[in-house]
Amino acid sequence: MKGRWTSWLSGLPVLVAMAAATALALWWTARTGEGLKPRIPGTDAAPGGETGGANPVLAGKLIPGVTQPADLPGNWPQFRGPNRDGISPNPAKLSRDWKATPPRELWALDVGEGYAGVAVRNGRVYLLDYDRDAKQSALRCLSLADGKEIWRFAYPLTIKRNHGMTRTIPTVTDKFIVALDSKCNVLCLDATNGELKWTISLVREFGATVPEWYASQCPLVDGAKVILAPGGKDALLLAVDLVNGKPLWQTPNPRGWKMTHSSIMPMDFTGRRLYVYCASRGVVGVDAVDGTLLWETSDWKISIATVPSPLVLDGGKIFLTGGYNAGSLMLQLVTNLTLSRPADTLFPSAGERDGVWGRRDSTEPSPSFTCEQGFKLTPEVFGATQHTPILKDSHLYGVRADGRFVCLGLDGKVVWTSGPGENFGLGSFLLGGDLIFALNDSGKLSLIEAASARFNLLGQAQILKGRESWAPMALAGDRLLARDLTRLVCLDVSAK
Repeated sequence: MKGRWTSWLSGLPVLVAMAAATALALWWTARTGEGLKPRIPGTDAAPGGETGGANPVLAGKLIPGVTQPADLPGNWPQFRGPNRDGISPNPAKLSRDWKATPPRELWALDVGEGYAGVAVRNGRVYLLDYDRDAKQSALRCLSLADGKEIWRFAYPLTIKRNHGMTRTIPTVTDKFIVALDSKCNVLCLDATNGELKWTISLVREFGATVPEWYASQCPLVDGAKVILAPGGKDALLLAVDLVNGKPLWQTPNPRGWKMTHSSIMPMDFTGRRLYVYCASRGVVGVDAVDGTLLWETSDWKISIATVPSPLVLDGGKIFLTGGYNAGSLMLQLVTNLTLSRPADTLFPSAGERDGVWGRRDSTEPSPSFTCEQGFKLTPEVFGATQHTPILKDSHLYGVRADGRFVCLGLDGKVVWTSGPGENFGLGSFLLGGDLIFALNDSGKLSLIEAASARFNLLGQAQILKGRESWAPMALAGDRLLARDLTRLVCLDVSAK
């Protein structure tokens, strides 16, 4: 017995040392928790890989508000505005002189952590928000006049704090509003009174995988159809009836490409309507009538996060850009009837000083289209991490990964960049008339002339005091809506 006690006591220092080391490791882990990690896309852990379950939207409740819609002009009914291009086609008379007439705050309110922008229609502001205390997702309808709530539709949803908790923008018509929440649940409500019309779980019903840092795809409503990209086993893209949510067609997904943060863009080419989407390992174009896969290419994929959406240009061209050293790529669609056209008439010759021109090979041709690769730009020339550039007068305007605002020709050449003292970070921008409104990470709003002659900064104003002002803005008439991580603001930017 004495020998056993002696043996045990002799090992006691080792056990104490192991316990102390474990305690120290736990203390250090707690001390260096998530709050100290940089909040930059692609550098933190992600909660992807969600699996199916009951659709939580079915447990939702409609909660009446205290006010009525505003009697104000101007609409921004979806992601990137009326035409999904980042442009307000008929803006009010906007102030060009912010010294004389600076942006004026009309109202502001606190919102849940995230990067979800707003949609505006018929005097109503729609926001997909999240209440951390109640663990509820909420589609909110606010008055454009004062930001007070008209109604909200709230339902239980568990979301962890992970690099923002919301990031999608609903699409609203005169009758309906369609939203995709952080965990890929689709809900359609009556746009006026908030009554639930239908709901779909893309995870449970179509095999979608929630992307890292949650979903940020914004639904496309095209006529009587809602177009979505589940990236599921049997449905790369999906069309459902706007009125009842019943599936109309599904695009097969034999390569198993998954959902990204990019959104679907419509395209008209040679008399045919297409939908273009950047999936996890390539880009596809499908027929709007029946979802047939018309073309695909694996020449464009981003390993960490595909965020900007395809920018559709005239003549069958598609401009693609991304962060994480992806740079940019111009694609060209060619019908089989025009394959004999010389390749060098489509794109400039090689050796341009501002970019690296890509090869002109193609993917396997479909019966109707061939997708060819045009110029390719290095990230130092142009690559946008989050926001899709805007096209105006044959020039592209956007923010490069280094924070510089850039004007780019359609030949891939840089026309101008903002100076080193003007860093726009990952902030958003939009176009009203010939004026670009650009917001940087810390809530400073810049007014830039949309002209190819030079970078012309017309004015600046600090409109938000928080951080991570990354959400897409909205311009409805003379009212600009912007947000940072936790606060939404509505500004009068008119020339009054």
